[in-house]
Amino acid sequence: MTAATPEAAGTAVKAGAAGTAVNAGAAPVAVIGAGVIGAGWAALFLARGLDVTAFDPAPGAEERLRARIDLAWPALTRLGLRDGSSRDRLTFAATAGDAVAGARFVQESGPERPGLKRTLLAALDEAAPAGVPIASSSSGLQPSLLQEMCPRHPERVLVGHPFNPAYLIPLVEVVPGERTDPGVVRQTMDFYSRAGKRPVLVRQEVPGHLANRLQAALWREAYSLVERGVATVADIDAAVAHGPGLRWALLGPLVNQHLSGGPGGMAHTLEHLGPPAQAWMDDLGTPRLTPELAGLLVGGVNAELDGIDQDAMVADRDALLVGLLEAKSRHHALP
Repeated sequence: MTAATPEAAGTAVKAGAAGTAVNAGAAPVAVIGAGVIGAGWAALFLARGLDVTAFDPAPGAEERLRARIDLAWPALTRLGLRDGSSRDRLTFAATAGDAVAGARFVQESGPERPGLKRTLLAALDEAAPAGVPIASSSSGLQPSLLQEMCPRHPERVLVGHPFNPAYLIPLVEVVPGERTDPGVVRQTMDFYSRAGKRPVLVRQEVPGHLANRLQAALWREAYSLVERGVATVADIDAAVAHGPGLRWALLGPLVNQHLSGGPGGMAHTLEHLGPPAQAWMDDLGTPRLTPELAGLLVGGVNAELDGIDQDAMVADRDALLVGLLEAKSRHHALP
């Protein structure tokens, strides 16, 4: 399915780690769903000087949300808080309708269950002011299906899919549906950019959107190599983390391929490496996630992380990620 005139939204907007200031005096952003992703969004919006009204019906949701924001705040502080940013600008609403009644942007991050999503989105569509975008964090449900759940104003519904941790990773995939208004696409792209994200417009609806499909291609071959006994899980992780993954953190795979061609660029690379690359692609595996393969993958990860403090590993990952974002923000020649 093709998104509604996506070219009207322009190209992807480049934003730094902190982005430009957002109008802090505007009506609040509504964050619906306060799990890991919703909490990440809330922390980011608060750090950008926005008022945030959140809702989640789960018992203890408000306490967990505030605790997750507290955990994210040191990293956000290091990256740079915007004027007016404060955790005190978070309000927890009693209902989803109350949360969106005065919002100028709605970020929905409820569970990926179609029945629950249908009830939730219908309530948001009913209560949110006309013209206010409703962006879903869904990684699995396509926007045209979500639009069917919003009979009042389907034209303001689209996907805004982040990556965890949502308060640090700049990428957000903006995916319009068949009936999404191009003006809503532009408004959403601009809002995310001003909030410090790097929005990328996905011009057609496909399962998994964009980045997850790219990840899935790598996962598929990694699973196949494990299944065939070509390499261990640890070796595969090392091959990426200490090899091309370092370059991919700076530039995308196609620009990296262009740089590999020297003065001749991509044309030279394709001329000289195209035939063997085609042979490699033809030999890529097509594994099925059988219980046996799942066991190999789980066992391999457990062996790789044996004796490693995983909480410390996550803390180190986030600290290095913050440092990388800081470093990238000081270099302006990267696309």
